[in-house]
Amino acid sequence: MSQKPVALVLHGGAGVLAERAYDREIAHLEELAIEGRDRLARGESAVGIAVTLVRAMEESGLYVAGKGASPNTAGRYELDASIMEGPDRRAGAVAALEGFVSPIEAARVVMEATPHVLIAGAGAADIARQHKVEEIAEPESYYTPAAVADDREIATGTVGCVVLDRDGHLCAATSTGGTLRKRWGRVGDTPIIGSGTWADARVAVSCTGQGEFFMRANAAADVSARIRYLGASLDQAVRGVLEDIGALGGDGGIIAVDSFGNVSARYNSQGMKHAILRADGTISAGVR
Repeated sequence: MSQKPVALVLHGGAGVLAERAYDREIAHLEELAIEGRDRLARGESAVGIAVTLVRAMEESGLYVAGKGASPNTAGRYELDASIMEGPDRRAGAVAALEGFVSPIEAARVVMEATPHVLIAGAGAADIARQHKVEEIAEPESYYTPAAVADDREIATGTVGCVVLDRDGHLCAATSTGGTLRKRWGRVGDTPIIGSGTWADARVAVSCTGQGEFFMRANAAADVSARIRYLGASLDQAVRGVLEDIGALGGDGGIIAVDSFGNVSARYNSQGMKHAILRADGTISAGVR
């Protein structure tokens, strides 16, 4: 019997500037893709791998997520994350979470330990604390905002991972510090299931970019809908959603993997930091 395909895609955000080099980020994403390949070969679950790799990006300080997040206009670090798995569509998310090393682990707690999907603010912190998610000992010195010189009105940064494991299960996970210079209390697409993150029996999707536009397009779920109802291929579906976002005036990127091991990593911005593990075992990483 032939072995089922496995694949994964990582992104480190579509807030890419043409004049800047991203060698450290690309090397890091490639390392994580190799780690993901090894974990898939050991038979680890899509959920476990997605959380592990996203947490590594949160802790690296290289991206506008986790340690690399920037403060909002009130000087506070309010972070968002979500996770979803197929085919049963279990999902969990946190919004405006403060004081924890790994928002994606808090989102997993919501998915696995509560009957809810999205918990925000102090409520999210409370459930994370109850389940021993690691807290930041010294918040005033923990964060090292990733160097980003982005003067767009909605300047962005997000990390994400989509995985197909050898049991045929799909998972998507996304984490962000939100848009740069965001108003306090602002929540973007990342913790909104269907907008920034989606996984079902067909596809797993993680988005990055100007979240307000991704919410208006219901972008992540629309990728699956285009496959299911329009008969689009994975790549056609991703391209179509990005065209819709562009028509609204937004930019960003989308990564996706389907149940057959096909992968897509597309963007309509200047670039997107990403790494891909294909079903044939090959790995590629880049910005463009």
